[in-house]
Amino acid sequence: MVTNSRIPAVERATGRGWEEWLAFFGRIGAADLSHHEIATAVLGELDGTGLENPAWWAQSAAVAYEQHIGRRIPGQRPDGTFQTSVSKATSLPMAALMDAWTAFAAADDDVRGLVSADPRVSGTDKRITWRAKGHDGESVVVISEPKKDGAASLVVQHLGAATPERNDEARELWRAVVARFVLGVER
Repeated sequence: MVTNSRIPAVERATGRGWEEWLAFFGRIGAADLSHHEIATAVLGELDGTGLENPAWWAQSAAVAYEQHIGRRIPGQRPDGTFQTSVSKATSLPMAALMDAWTAFAAADDDVRGLVSADPRVSGTDKRITWRAKGHDGESVVVISEPKKDGAASLVVQHLGAATPERNDEARELWRAVVARFVLGVER
């Protein structure tokens, strides 16, 4: 049985202990439901509670439950692949950060080695996203998110790793890339 750090956060956010959640999951037969069905049931349970971002907490509770019963391990997605993320705060505003990332990524050998197709960039007032296909069904999503002080954080998500070992390898590669990038833009 695997648990993770999501459980205490789910308990704090929802005001329910894990034993209460386990009783709920038992009542709905969650062990026989898909991830989507579990998350939908949790979202219904959270409806009207006043919880901020209930869909996110429904996903968190569903993942925590799936890990609790051993259906998946930390970092594993519903499709059996793995994802990891690396983030770093910067002093740059959101648009400038994405412009700097896009230029860096186009010239960086490590980034070019991790992706197999030209990236797509899209955005809103709340975030700008750079997406690229990786190798062997993997993909990379880089997000520039604003912080309260006008600066922005860079979040790199590597999705679709086939094994936990490949996921760990990708995390270390992206940590090095992000550290090198931030060092360059913060000079």
